[in-house]
Amino acid sequence: MSLLLKNGKVINVETGEVEESSILIQQDQIVNVGNLDEEADDVIDLDGKYVIPGLIDMHCHIKERFAHLFTAAGVTTVRNTAGNVMELRDMIEAPNNAQTPRIYSADRLIDGPPGLWGPTSPYSFNASEPDEARLEVQRQANAGAQFIKVYGWLSPEIMKVVVDESHKHGLEVSCDLIHSSKVNALQAAQMGVKWFEHNSGVIQAIYPGWFPSTDQDFLIDWEQPDLEKLQEVCQQLLKHDVYMCPTTVVFDQANHASSHWNSDERFSDDSLRNIWDQMSQYKDELKDQLGIQTEYLKAITKTYYDLGGTIVAGTDTPGGVWTYPGMALHRELELLVESGLTPFQALQCATTTAARSINKDEIGVVSTGKIADLLVLNSNPLDDIRYTKDIDTIIKGGAVYNQEKLLNYKLDEDLSDQKLDAFIQEFEQSLSC
Repeated sequence: MSLLLKNGKVINVETGEVEESSILIQQDQIVNVGNLDEEADDVIDLDGKYVIPGLIDMHCHIKERFAHLFTAAGVTTVRNTAGNVMELRDMIEAPNNAQTPRIYSADRLIDGPPGLWGPTSPYSFNASEPDEARLEVQRQANAGAQFIKVYGWLSPEIMKVVVDESHKHGLEVSCDLIHSSKVNALQAAQMGVKWFEHNSGVIQAIYPGWFPSTDQDFLIDWEQPDLEKLQEVCQQLLKHDVYMCPTTVVFDQANHASSHWNSDERFSDDSLRNIWDQMSQYKDELKDQLGIQTEYLKAITKTYYDLGGTIVAGTDTPGGVWTYPGMALHRELELLVESGLTPFQALQCATTTAARSINKDEIGVVSTGKIADLLVLNSNPLDDIRYTKDIDTIIKGGAVYNQEKLLNYKLDEDLSDQKLDAFIQEFEQSLSC
């Protein structure tokens, strides 16, 4: 099957140029872009609408029951930063034109005891000894993890073991140091950690001894970041070529829990809304531990970007409160612009830069030979980044998707429960082998 998108305005996310072009797609690939006089099985006249690559959410925690909502928002690829690759296997192995986003995934996070998220489970592993940390990395590598995620309660000694073992398997390491009192960003970078989720560990590097839940907040001017110290830390991080994923949206939502940004409620489900409603009852705690950091995160983003560092766009969906699947990434792009990036630079963080950072050269741009993940917009997002939400057409792997139909899709709950039970049983059996 072939599809011709004619009379569009293609945004080159590598140069910022906008060119009037048509796009020829065969199966799941773009085979030609330009002033085309081609025939195709299906033709869509874009009538001057704008075309960008499908968006990439570089930090989320995806589940099958709401996976289609990412695609409905034009997010065609996600980086799953902790979960369980066995549970996600069907979606990971799905064809390019599936209605769920393609997934680049870590396995369960590796933390230190007693574990911020509780005891060892299918979704987290608490390591206190070097050998068990090595074995867990080996297990995850064999299970198909594409990178390793470490958490803030891990000791420096065990974190270094995890990093070294991961590198033996050709896997990069991602860290969440929000709650870490033991390791800061500079120390983690020196160990060989590549990815810094939530821009975390930087504040601890500037203010040694601080971490959420301490009573030292009076030492930090959260509204006026210390730019001189921040510049010094970011320059040191740049020497290690680390990648930063701010996920500003999860902090901003916590900072405004009683008057937060809202999306179309259809980009959620009853389960997510119930969780968010429960969490929003603790709005003061959310603001004190997460929301208060928002302006500092923006300053980290702008400082590191201006130095030439890599910034990618992620959301932590469905973490925190009201991080709507898919739509939270559009809000994150707005917050990147608020941080000081231009709309073009922000768009790169969710397209070409994101794809390149995970070595997925087949996505992230609109050009010949790439996978046909496309988002057709009614207005130019280079004029206003909020226009990424003004979606006309979604194309994933060459398949045209209707946003309304995706939003109305409901997963069979009984089937979902059966699959969860089967996964738990299979996972437990795999550990005994």
